[in-house]
Amino acid sequence: MHPARTHRRRRTLELALAVAVPLALVLLWQLAASQQYIDDRVYPAPSTILADGWDRAAQGDLWPDVWATLKRVLGGYAIGTVAGYALGLLMGSLPLVRAALEPLLDALYVVPKLALLPVFLNMFGLGEGPQIALVAATVFFFVWISTMAAVLAVPVGHRDAGQVFGASPWQMFRHVLLPASLPAVLVGARIAAGVAVLVIVASEQIAASNGLGHLIFDSRALFQNDVMFVGIVCVAVLGVLFSEVVRVVGRLLTPWAPRDRGRSQS
Repeated sequence: MHPARTHRRRRTLELALAVAVPLALVLLWQLAASQQYIDDRVYPAPSTILADGWDRAAQGDLWPDVWATLKRVLGGYAIGTVAGYALGLLMGSLPLVRAALEPLLDALYVVPKLALLPVFLNMFGLGEGPQIALVAATVFFFVWISTMAAVLAVPVGHRDAGQVFGASPWQMFRHVLLPASLPAVLVGARIAAGVAVLVIVASEQIAASNGLGHLIFDSRALFQNDVMFVGIVCVAVLGVLFSEVVRVVGRLLTPWAPRDRGRSQS
């Protein structure tokens, strides 16, 4: 069989499975709730969740929480990505800087980032500062590790060739380090995108007065489980969309990199 035709059939099958399996689970949930196999007060039917989400969106009650979460994620992600890339590039290029900072950063990396929330609350007080700082700290470590590892993996021959031709530090970065390291860096950035959403939702349940995390936690406390599931669905959609945007941007920034064969690769 022709390889191109085989590949198209495989991709069609993968797409069909990606749609069919979640749809089957939703239909099974709908059936179980409608037939009272499960308590629909605790696990509302998907149709109920959809109707409630539509009503809240149409009335404008949902968007303030979505926007609050989104701006915290975007702000923290931007700060963490820039800081992680800059320090990863520096530590990957300069052995003395790496020797000085790597033990400290390795120790901080294993600390659960939510454990840092009280520290950020003491530093920034109540408001947006602690939320953005928590996301930035989370994203920073993913990008830092992937950047440093990618720079260290650049073949020595590439660096030597640049030095032989008298490349300046900027030329070395632009023509050697950036093309060689950026694909791996963007893999870390894409992973960080999903984790950033996870962390901010958990943080909003503890120390925020709005946002999707606060909506989920508050609705559960009030036994408004349909609203709680609306918030959960919004978080899932936000996480998937954010991760996909990072993946697409990564492909546009690295046209020379091999194209991914699966959803889990960047």
